[in-house]
Amino acid sequence: MSELANAASTPPVLVERTGDVVLWTLNNPAARNPISEAETVDALEAAIAAVNADPSVRVAILTGAGTAFSSGGNVKHMRDRIGMFGGSPAELRQGYRHGIQRIPKALYHCEIPTIAAVNGPAIGAGCDLALMCDMRIAARTATFAESFAKVGIIPGDGGAWLLPRAVGMARASEMAFTGEAIDAATALDWGLVSAVVEPDDLLDSARHLAARVAANPPQVLRMTKKLLREGQWQSLDSLLELSAALQAIAHQTDDHHEAVTALLERRPPHFTGH
Repeated sequence: MSELANAASTPPVLVERTGDVVLWTLNNPAARNPISEAETVDALEAAIAAVNADPSVRVAILTGAGTAFSSGGNVKHMRDRIGMFGGSPAELRQGYRHGIQRIPKALYHCEIPTIAAVNGPAIGAGCDLALMCDMRIAARTATFAESFAKVGIIPGDGGAWLLPRAVGMARASEMAFTGEAIDAATALDWGLVSAVVEPDDLLDSARHLAARVAANPPQVLRMTKKLLREGQWQSLDSLLELSAALQAIAHQTDDHHEAVTALLERRPPHFTGH
């Protein structure tokens, strides 16, 4: 059975719901969880659309099966020039635009907070995939490489936009121009991740962070994420206008009333999303 056929025979992304938190697991450990196959792009896009449409989901965690987070593009497919790596320059351009580039767009517009639980190497587009998430926790064994230059290509999935926003232009340039990997400790020092934990503790740590986030009103989480996204490019005046509009909505929610009441009564709040 070919790699493409085998990939199609197993779910490319596993989805597991626990309470108000969903876990997405890239599910091709034999190939180190590449994200360049159409099936994986479709599955990630569908998983994100599902949580956007479900107000009862508050946080998503993204991780990889096996020992790697994601190898990014499938290098064997690059060699063989198949899948999104085949065709003329015009066809390749469309392959990127209508293939892997759908992932950063989908994650950018994911309405709920997202956590990357980076369990191992995050290479090339796999590094960028972690950067597409709002928060990142790494296992001590994780590594990060903006390694496109090492295989003679450029960051084709938004890494040149994502990486400088995470680590600053100088460090992003070093990673992109050398293509060399950094370890988890360096990623923590550079601000690429917010915590480094032992591998066996990774998912528990991600779930703990997810629970801390999910403890807050779900609609407020979605609106706050919208403001953080818009604040990356809007002027202060424009963002203040949007903030005022969303704040007017927030003040009218049952969850706002419950939050204030619980605070004054010195009890834990119970949020319903209304």
